[in-house]
Amino acid sequence: MKTIQNPILRGFCPDPCMIRTGDDYYIATSTFEWWPCVNLYHSKDLAHWEQLPSPLREPGQMDLRGDPNSGGIWAPDLSWDGQYYYLLVTNVTTKKGRWYNTHNYMSRAASITGPWSQPVYLNSIGFDPSLLHDTDGKCYLVNMVNGFKGVLVQQMDHETGALLGERRKVYSGSGIGCTEGPRIYHIGSWYYLVVAEGGTGYSHCVTIARSDNVFGPYETMPDNPLLTSDQNDLTAIQKCGHGSFVETQNGEWYMAHLCSRPNSARGSLLGRETALQKITWQDGWPRLACGGKIAQNAVPAPKDLPEVELPAMAEQDDFDVPALAPGYATPRTPLGDCVNLTVRPGWLRLTGQESMNSLHHVTLVARRQQEHEMQAETRMDFAPVCPEQMAGFTYCYDSMNFYLLGKTCAEDGTPVLELLKSDTGVVEDVCDPVPVPDGTLDFKLTTTPDGGMAQFYYRQPQGEWQSIGPACPTDILTDEHCRGFTGAHVGVYAHDMAGLHNHADFDYLNVHFER
Repeated sequence: MKTIQNPILRGFCPDPCMIRTGDDYYIATSTFEWWPCVNLYHSKDLAHWEQLPSPLREPGQMDLRGDPNSGGIWAPDLSWDGQYYYLLVTNVTTKKGRWYNTHNYMSRAASITGPWSQPVYLNSIGFDPSLLHDTDGKCYLVNMVNGFKGVLVQQMDHETGALLGERRKVYSGSGIGCTEGPRIYHIGSWYYLVVAEGGTGYSHCVTIARSDNVFGPYETMPDNPLLTSDQNDLTAIQKCGHGSFVETQNGEWYMAHLCSRPNSARGSLLGRETALQKITWQDGWPRLACGGKIAQNAVPAPKDLPEVELPAMAEQDDFDVPALAPGYATPRTPLGDCVNLTVRPGWLRLTGQESMNSLHHVTLVARRQQEHEMQAETRMDFAPVCPEQMAGFTYCYDSMNFYLLGKTCAEDGTPVLELLKSDTGVVEDVCDPVPVPDGTLDFKLTTTPDGGMAQFYYRQPQGEWQSIGPACPTDILTDEHCRGFTGAHVGVYAHDMAGLHNHADFDYLNVHFER
């Protein structure tokens, strides 16, 4: 039997929403404070996925400046009504204490590649909005209520986004708690409500309820939940929940859901990822095709899927094209003139802005970590003129938790390398500064097979690699430590806190992941 290996989207790819139009499958995932907003993936077979340009990538479509770490864009919903694609997102601007500020928007496009309309504001009553395009042509907005107080349904004008009629609470949850991520599917004579429950940690699950009316009442599935994880088996994918259904061309059913691959210390360095389970229908309810409720590391493939051996993963970029490819991310905002691939052909130029711990203007270009064992390398040409300028290589989770290997200069102008560690915002030197000559330097980062430790290196081009500092524990870059949702990233970085607009040039960024 041909199988699909989980996760299908590896590394930070949470809260998947999967749809099919014709022979094409698409998945949209959350990006939180990372720009562009929403990651979008395409497949023909559910096993092999390519990343497409984000629907929300243009300046002015969304403003994430000042959004908290792991705020920003939560749980996008992607849908198709036969004429237009619709994308719903929440921009979470605060998420501390008693109140969350959650603003919901809708965009649409005639083609998945755009152009996408300017986002239209819908409401702010709760996060995780979704659309139901019903069989009678009516459209309904579905979202949870802040405070996990239940699921709301309200009719919506799909042309304008105007909300119509009464907003009704249709479901309070199964009793598991933390009811979120609601989607409604009209299948046959039933409306099926799919929600995430149990929180987004190890007790996460997918709950199912159904009704013969879109406004309920909804009955929870007997022997709920549909899906959860075996928390005692760390060789199995964990934190499984937040489901999205799709029917194949051949009438088979699958569910995309988020998951995590923690290490032996139960640290989720890779963030939350996207996995797939095959679904069957029994007595009018969806069930896992494998039986039981536990997510599987491998699932039966759809019919006619070719057998493909997955190679080691490498991402090599020589910066020889005029724009960054899909897969790169920057914090909160497009970099505009602070990123340039043409002024020095074959090099990426980054103009320094604010420091790494800012929530506004940070010049960082990063890629998500996709496997625990990783090697990343870059070459940098940078001439700092004051200690307020730094550029280099970062291994980061968010603005409060990161390692930074950067070139700067001492008060007397001597160029030095510094290896910095920020743990929940407390920044300290990992080792003493290392004097280096003027000119180009290479940087390298390697992690151990379990991802538990990271070692930084530097050299002059064609010279011998020299380690800098001791091996660094990566636990500060995990979801559990950071109380976040995004996983670790590796990238190139520059800041100029003197406001002199100094720049750093990078010749390449090569990242290799070992499965």
